[in-house]
Amino acid sequence: MQGVARNFFTLAIVYAIFGMILGLAMSISQDHTQMPVHAHAMVAGWLMSAVFAFFYHLFPAARASRLAPLHFWLTAVSGIALMVGLFFLLGGNATVEPLVAIASLGFFLAIFVFAWIALPVIRPTEAGERPARVDFR
Repeated sequence: MQGVARNFFTLAIVYAIFGMILGLAMSISQDHTQMPVHAHAMVAGWLMSAVFAFFYHLFPAARASRLAPLHFWLTAVSGIALMVGLFFLLGGNATVEPLVAIASLGFFLAIFVFAWIALPVIRPTEAGERPARVDFR
């Protein structure tokens, strides 16, 4: 795994660790106020970042796109800001709501960047043609 694929998988591991720590803390304290943050960390963070990592690993043409680093950084920065903002918002600090909104829009934009990169790679270019070659190395 290399380049943006490696970056996304590293990010996925960070999200998984954070999400598990938060889940354990909620379980131990019997305070499940932060459940939405835990769910976002595990699904939007761990799962989506891992899927992006494996997509970029399997499709070198996507990994070579000039937009791939933008996709990574937009996902990483907006996702982390979203998790931190949600944590404080659910903790009772309503002043971070604009941060949560902006981070959510950034994460949403990152999905469109991914679609822009991924769809041409997996879509056949002409009738009967196969999508871009998958690299299983």
